[in-house]
Amino acid sequence: MAVSRRLFVTAAAALVASSGTSLALAPTASAAPAPPNEPWYRIPVGPDDSPDELVCKASQVRPTERQIAWQALERTAFLHFGVNTFTGLEWGTGDEDPDVFQPVGLDTDQWARALRDGGFKLAILTVKHHDGFVLYPSRYTDHSVASSSWQDGRGDVLRSFADSMRRHGLKVGVYISPADENQYLHGVYANGSARSERTIPTPVPGDDRPDGPTFTLPATDYGAHMLDQLYEVLTEYGPVDEVWFDGAQGRIPPDKVETYDWDSWYTLIRTLAPDAAVAVSGPDVRWVGNEGGLARENEWSVVPVQEKANGRMDFALSYDAPDMGGRDALVAAQPVADHLQWWPAEADVSIRDGWFYHADQQPKSVQQLTDIYFGSVGRNAVLLLNIPPDDEGRLPAADVARLREFRERIDRELPEDLAHGARTTRSPGTITVDLGRSREIDRIRLAEDTRHGQQVESFVIEAHTDGAWKHVTEAGTIGASRILLLPTPISASRWRLRVTASRRTPHLARFELHRSHL
Repeated sequence: MAVSRRLFVTAAAALVASSGTSLALAPTASAAPAPPNEPWYRIPVGPDDSPDELVCKASQVRPTERQIAWQALERTAFLHFGVNTFTGLEWGTGDEDPDVFQPVGLDTDQWARALRDGGFKLAILTVKHHDGFVLYPSRYTDHSVASSSWQDGRGDVLRSFADSMRRHGLKVGVYISPADENQYLHGVYANGSARSERTIPTPVPGDDRPDGPTFTLPATDYGAHMLDQLYEVLTEYGPVDEVWFDGAQGRIPPDKVETYDWDSWYTLIRTLAPDAAVAVSGPDVRWVGNEGGLARENEWSVVPVQEKANGRMDFALSYDAPDMGGRDALVAAQPVADHLQWWPAEADVSIRDGWFYHADQQPKSVQQLTDIYFGSVGRNAVLLLNIPPDDEGRLPAADVARLREFRERIDRELPEDLAHGARTTRSPGTITVDLGRSREIDRIRLAEDTRHGQQVESFVIEAHTDGAWKHVTEAGTIGASRILLLPTPISASRWRLRVTASRRTPHLARFELHRSHL
């Protein structure tokens, strides 16, 4: 998969009562001014903004509905599958014989059942990796399943995948690599063509598609090729909930650079799949910065960004910066940042060492996957776990078993919420939960209501024992999901959260207390 390695006023808070499940925290400082006349998910910044003004603007950034829905998924799956599955490569060459693709036992229902039973809510298929081989019969390339003897050239992995995922209650995502080694070999990718107005879809002889929407968009020769393939995928395979653009160039020489038509691609996606999150090389979701599945200890969803060629959203700081959105980071990014944006993190990792299936590799242990879960979902990121189908077209039995074990382990780590239905009181700066009797707690789960932004900068958790409040743990950010693991269980009937620093009025959506069953 290999993502691109080149990218891109503290006030004590007081708790006030509010309706619903969201618990509002009101800062003692005066309210920040109203947001500028810009989309709330992206607010402009400039070189004259003071540090306090940067923080104020960050406090005003809000997620879109599609971003809220995406962050609620928590566990999503990757399925790397293609010619590399049969050649043993991680990055293909673009000149593979399509007939090498022979998944004679393809069973996408088995994929869907395994992912559903593993607790996953969305799956992303590598419809096209860097080699350019396409897993559906495209009208715009011969490097596809239609050129394989598999199923007499009538196979369509994308069709089978999409139908199976929806049948088993999973959302559908598609990975379409911007890089295309096959189109490079055919003189289309990075051929130096100028951007010009292109009609999409490009007419082809014998086109049997019913009349549909057409677009006139600026694109290069290769940009139009990508638009045509996006059009096919987004109009013929049902609703798509995530479009994933890698940032790597594969084996294409680094001096052969195609300036991608991001603005046109985004326009097409927004029109044909308005609910789809556009990820990694996209405006909705960013790469966490590593391929180990781990978020930062304090992961901000509001980060400084800069806009690059043709509307691509890029990092203002290094993709692997240890702090992506804290106060110091906002100041450090100021010389190059043009916006603060809601750009939450997706933490990708493979269950095996490679992204594609290799018979000599084995899945990670349950403990490794559990650590990854708490290091991603537990730190305000969405986990994207790759499970590669084998050369028969099935998920390996060992991986299927591991997914089930992983789901069971997380269920034991976070069983019933002992605070559910408990008496809750609020006083300045504090939420107190009374369990009614002493209970052992070793897992604490928190979440902000992100419709009000991400505001909490630091907080402490305390338990009332031996007639006094005792410090249990503390942390920085919360965001859409924060899970704290206590090294040993603490027994108490009363628990409280105290926000010690907040940018603006935060709203707490979850304050859960658990006792793991390990």
